[in-house]
Amino acid sequence: MANGIVLEFEKPIVELEQKILEMREFAQGESIELTREIESLEKKLDKLTREIYSGLTRWQRVQLARHPKRPYTKDYIDKLTEGFIELHGDRGYADDKAVVCGPARFFGRKVMIIGQQKARDTKSKLYRNFGMMHPEGYRKALRMMKLAEKFRLPILIFIDTPGAFPGIGAEERGQAEAIARNIKEMARLEVPIVISIIGEGASGGALGIGVGDAVIMMENSWYSVISPEGCAAILWRDAAKAPDAAEALKLASGDLMELKIIDKIVPEPPGGAHRDHAGAARMLGDVIKGYLDEFIEMSTEELLEKRLQKFRHMGVFYHE
Repeated sequence: MANGIVLEFEKPIVELEQKILEMREFAQGESIELTREIESLEKKLDKLTREIYSGLTRWQRVQLARHPKRPYTKDYIDKLTEGFIELHGDRGYADDKAVVCGPARFFGRKVMIIGQQKARDTKSKLYRNFGMMHPEGYRKALRMMKLAEKFRLPILIFIDTPGAFPGIGAEERGQAEAIARNIKEMARLEVPIVISIIGEGASGGALGIGVGDAVIMMENSWYSVISPEGCAAILWRDAAKAPDAAEALKLASGDLMELKIIDKIVPEPPGGAHRDHAGAARMLGDVIKGYLDEFIEMSTEELLEKRLQKFRHMGVFYHE
C-alpha cells in the first residue's frame, strides 16, 4: 500500500498489489509481454478486495474509521467546495482548533461548513486536540449556525471525533451545558442542516453538532454513545475487549440504518475512503447535494416539523 500503513485484514490485498507491481516492473524492465497474467491478477485483486470489505466486522470498521490516511473534514472541504473562508473564535473565550467553520460554495450554492478536524502528525494532532472539541468549540459552532440562519445559508456538518474533550478545564467552562445548548438550538434553526459522519462519531462529542434534517454516514464510520474501548473498560474492566464491545454496541452504519438513527449510508470506494479521497468525496458530495435540493424546496414550518419528528421517532419500536 502506497501510504505504508496496513491494517491486519488488509495484508492479503497489499501482498497481491505488491505482486502485481513487481510483475509490471519486471515486464517493463525485461521487455516481456505479461499483460494477460497481470490482468488475471488484477481481477483476482478486485474480487479479493470486495470479499474482504463486504465481510468486515464492526471492530474492523472502527479501525478503518480511525485510519490515519482517511480523509478528514478539510480534505472534503478542499474537494467539494470553493471559496471556503475559515472563521474563528466563540467571541467569549478562545478559538477551538478541533473544529473548522466558515462559508463556502457547494455545487454553486452558498453554505456554512462546520466540521471536526483531526490530523496526521504528532504536532498537528496536538494542535487539533485529536478532533476533541472544548466548550468554546461548541459555542464557536453555534455562533456560525446562527450566522448561517441570519443569512439563510444551509449548514453542512462533518462529524469525526473520539468524543468531546474530557479535561477539567473543559468541565469548568461548561462542556455539558455547551453541548446541551447546541442540541436545543439546532432543533429549531430555520435553515436546512445536513450531518455527515465521516469517521468517528462518539457520544456527546458528536451529538453536540449532530442534530439536523438528514444524518448520513460513510460506510466505514461509526456512531455510538461511547467508544468500544470505553465500553469495554466499564463492562469488563479490560479495554482489550473492545472488539466484543463494538459488536454489542451495534455502532456500524448498517446497524444504525436498521435502527433508523441515520438516514443514508454513503458507500466508499473499493478498499475504503483512505485509498481514494477523491472518489469518497464525490460519493459523499452527491448524497449531500440530493438532500439539500430536497430541503431547500421545503417551507420553514415543514422543515422544522420533519426535523422534530425525525428525532422524536428514534428509539421507538413495537413489540408483538
